[in-house]
Amino acid sequence: MALAVTSSSSASISGRTFTPSSEPKAPQLGCIRVFDRSYGQIQSNAVTFSQRRSSVKPVNAQPKRSESIVPSAATVFAPEVVEKVEVEDYAQLAKELENASPLEIMDKALEKFGNDIAIAFSGAEDVALIEYAHLTGRPYRVFSLDTGRLNPETYQFFDTVEKHYGIRIEYMFPDAVEVQALVRTKGLFSFYEDGHQECCRVRKVRPLRRALKGLRAWITGQRKDQSPGTRSEIPVVQVDPVFEGLDGGAGSLVKWNPVANVEGHDIWNFLRAMNVPVNSLHSKGYISIGCEPCTRSVLPGQHEREGRWWWEDAKAKECGLHKGNIKQEGGGENGKAAQSNGAATETDIFTSQNLVTLSRTGIENLAKLEDRKEPWIVVLYASWCQFCQAMEASYVELADTLAGSGVKVGKFRADGEQKEFAQKELQLGSFPTILFFPKHSSQPIKYPTEKRDVNSLLAFVNALR
Repeated sequence: MALAVTSSSSASISGRTFTPSSEPKAPQLGCIRVFDRSYGQIQSNAVTFSQRRSSVKPVNAQPKRSESIVPSAATVFAPEVVEKVEVEDYAQLAKELENASPLEIMDKALEKFGNDIAIAFSGAEDVALIEYAHLTGRPYRVFSLDTGRLNPETYQFFDTVEKHYGIRIEYMFPDAVEVQALVRTKGLFSFYEDGHQECCRVRKVRPLRRALKGLRAWITGQRKDQSPGTRSEIPVVQVDPVFEGLDGGAGSLVKWNPVANVEGHDIWNFLRAMNVPVNSLHSKGYISIGCEPCTRSVLPGQHEREGRWWWEDAKAKECGLHKGNIKQEGGGENGKAAQSNGAATETDIFTSQNLVTLSRTGIENLAKLEDRKEPWIVVLYASWCQFCQAMEASYVELADTLAGSGVKVGKFRADGEQKEFAQKELQLGSFPTILFFPKHSSQPIKYPTEKRDVNSLLAFVNALR
């Protein structure tokens, strides 16, 4: 994933002319500052949180894994920004910016979040985002996910972009142990047989989640015309419905989509007009570009997403990076995703081979046991709940982390007919509710906080196991 900061530009916005600034001096290493963090809250559509800005922090929430962080010497740092507290209704802001240009939206995003926001660059036409950021004259950061399965042309394009803009891209990589386990167990091309979600979760979603945990906002290249099944309703700015940001918890991350209302041909007109470098795969018929095994060129007249996961349902072509789109298309609370035949199917969450799905009988038996052979942690959830969706990646990672540790990880669907039972017998107050069933106690212990990142959940388990 890439961390890039630049201040140079000569573009004009709203009558103001930006002139190139002098090259910032390299930072002194070994100086650490600690700031208090305030946690986000969601109330209706309004989000309140404290933005505390300091010198640029790595786009990585897990500094323990030093191999995933680019050395400081390879990073250009932006000047320190004055601490600022903001209260924002992002649903209202999205309406206000509905007719704004991508440049105006980008400028607003960078102005609001400074060093706490970064551009997600995929190696395709997302380069337009970098160009818009460059034109604002503000410092900006760029990151990308290297899945290990990209085309050679994409890697060459990354290098070209770095040189063109004078930036350094900080790459996020999948966990080598997880990739090894997947390939050894299921082979190199299991996604052709059982769907791409598992591979994408290991190679893309989890590295992205680590990256976003170091941010308060991110910028994507999503457009409404990219996928009629999943992206037709995306706003230009929103509270991220799936991932968590730096402060943790629902509402802690804001997602900006500056080109949401721009059509594909207009993006290309912009790239040509600005003489922006592009991936050479585009000239070979590739429009939407992802991993090499899952991307192919399209014929004239075909929709761009037909070249991605072409063997799967055309209305569910998301890798998990924008999984919230599928929930929205499915009707929100009903949690139903559209199928190509016009029918609807229930879309469940928390899927992992290390996670046990409990039936009503199963959780009743678990609750009655007074001398369990092993402790359990169980989430009471509803698949349509946005807060449950937001913690899915963390909970699945928890299950995978605890595999073989002697702690069982389970889930129980507690909405619908099971809701009254869960409220009376399982302490269900709201979704999600997380319970720990100790080894030698009949009384489950309720997880007391809304901080649902994997480290917090692990601390809770380790304190009670």
